[in-house]
Amino acid sequence: MRYFIRLSFLGTRYSGWQIQQNAPSVQAEVVRALSLLLGESVSVVGAGRTDAGVHALNYVAHFDAKSDISKNATEWCYKLNAILPPDISIQAISAVSKDAHARFNALSRTYLYHIHNYKNPFVDSFSTFCPFELNMDVMNHSASLLLGTHDFSSFAKLHGGSKTNICTVHQAFWSKPEPCLHHLAGEGHWAFSISADRFLRNMVRAIVGTLLEVGRGKIPPEAITNILEKKERKAAGASVAAQGLYLYKIAYPFIVY
Repeated sequence: MRYFIRLSFLGTRYSGWQIQQNAPSVQAEVVRALSLLLGESVSVVGAGRTDAGVHALNYVAHFDAKSDISKNATEWCYKLNAILPPDISIQAISAVSKDAHARFNALSRTYLYHIHNYKNPFVDSFSTFCPFELNMDVMNHSASLLLGTHDFSSFAKLHGGSKTNICTVHQAFWSKPEPCLHHLAGEGHWAFSISADRFLRNMVRAIVGTLLEVGRGKIPPEAITNILEKKERKAAGASVAAQGLYLYKIAYPFIVY
C-alpha cells in the first residue's frame, strides 16, 4: 500500500530534505524511523528538495509498505514521533492510490519568508533581522511583477541542475504574519508569501533579497522586470539567510488529509 505522510521539521541542523553523503538530512531520519518501526526496508519520496537550514510547516512525502497502517494512523504517528528526533514531527499518515506521487502530483507549493526589524535573540533562529526601514507598498508592487510564467534564471543558484528555469508564480506578497508561528507574529514582524508550480534552488531567498533592496530604495520596484529579462544571477540581489524560510503548504489535485 502507498501512504502520504505530512510532517514538520526545523531545518537548522540538516543539509536539507534530501539524503546526502556525510551530511544529516530529514529524509534519512524519516527513512530510518519508518524502516525500524515497520520492520522492512522503506523508501521515502519527498515533494521536493529544500536547502540546508530551511524549515517546513507542512512537508509531504510518500512511501510504500506491506503493513496496513491506515486503520491506526494516529497510533503510528505517535510511534514514529517517539523514534524521530525532536526537530522532526509527523503530523498525519493517509493511505492513497498506488500511483499517487508526492512530487509529481503537486500542483503548487507555497513558501513563507519571515523577517523582523528589532534585535531579538529568541527569534533569530527562525527569522531574519532587518534593521532598516522598508517600504512595504513598493515591495508589494515589485512582487506583483513576478506573477505569471517567467524564466527565473536571475533568481536561481548557478548550475542548479534544473532542466528548465521556467516557473509560474500564482501569488507573491508581503503581509503581517499569520498566527501559524506565534513567536513570529506581532509588531515588527513581516512575512513574504509566494506560491508557484515549482521553485528553483535558492529562488525564494534570492527574490526576498532583491525585494529588500527595493524596500530600502536601493533599486526601483520596476527593476524586477529587467532583472527577469537579463536571466543572469548577478542581476538580482544577494540571497538572504536560510533560517527565515519555511515551506508552508503543498497543494494536490486530490484530498490527502
